[in-house]
Amino acid sequence: MYGFEAMTFNIHGGYLEAIVRGHKSGLLTAADYNNLCQCETLDDIKMHLSATEYGPYLQNEPSPLHTTTIVEKCTLKLVDEYKHMLCQATEPLSTFLQYITYGHMIDNVVLIVTGTLHERDVQELLEKCHPLGMFDSIATLAVAQNMRELYRLVLVDTPLAPYFSECITSEDLDDMNIEIMRNTLYKAYLEDFYQFCQKLGGATAEIMSDILAFEADRRAVNITINSIGTELTREDRRKLYSSFGLLYPYGHEELAVCEDIDQVRGVMEKYPPYQHIFGKLSYGESQMLDKAFYEEEVKRLCLSFEQQFHYGVFFAYMRLREQEIRNLMWISECVAQNQKSRVHDSVVFIF
Repeated sequence: MYGFEAMTFNIHGGYLEAIVRGHKSGLLTAADYNNLCQCETLDDIKMHLSATEYGPYLQNEPSPLHTTTIVEKCTLKLVDEYKHMLCQATEPLSTFLQYITYGHMIDNVVLIVTGTLHERDVQELLEKCHPLGMFDSIATLAVAQNMRELYRLVLVDTPLAPYFSECITSEDLDDMNIEIMRNTLYKAYLEDFYQFCQKLGGATAEIMSDILAFEADRRAVNITINSIGTELTREDRRKLYSSFGLLYPYGHEELAVCEDIDQVRGVMEKYPPYQHIFGKLSYGESQMLDKAFYEEEVKRLCLSFEQQFHYGVFFAYMRLREQEIRNLMWISECVAQNQKSRVHDSVVFIF
């Protein structure tokens, strides 16, 4: 019941909300990023991070460091925090926290299936999987030849099983089918998560509806841009859009018939919240679109901390920490490859 969360929320959720707000205060600031951008070597980055919450995770790493090591250790910190919160959580927060990992599960499934298709070593692929998206039978994904086998042999026992109902075909797996599978799974996952948040009601429903609607709209735009010039039909494209969000349903109808990036821009500029995102891009340019979307997402995630007594802060914190890890990966890669001039190109400041 909206407005009455304050009466009962702290009985089960108070401790964890305090924990997650404490974790949020440990996110890197603009001053930290400015110092990191001036580092000359990866060891300089390690030295600067030693004064942050990442310090204990990197302190025993020998030189020379690699970018993958920094990213791995920073991700390990996120996983440890997530596991701690999940252990302490009671229903319905524990289910909410599990929902957060389903996106990583989908990415891991796609990574393994794509890697197997290109005859990559399964062990090497497993090392690249995101630790939050691991499940027991993930290694056996490599044996599947088509969607039906993928479901029957492996995914039937995972939380992703309900999302596969729209994907099951006997077609062999190829790059195009795998990409369609990823987007169909994501669509089903986002719709399910959205319905779950609506059931929770109150401030959680209000805040998560906004965040998930933005995610659904961003995916609709990305699907449209990535499918321009491919054999994907307008009808197939329309099926991959989520059935909620600011663009649903009229924006989806317009996006489905777009033939180039400028037509996509024309559709999106009709929606005030997205006008300024596309206003940052020059015509015909889509390279900076991801960064513009990430900046808008970060702004919305930070706003969710302004309200209390809701679960949106857990989702927001996980996403902000993942953005921070992407920032660190980009800065580390620029330093390692001696491309300091490009270091600000993809860094999204959180505060």
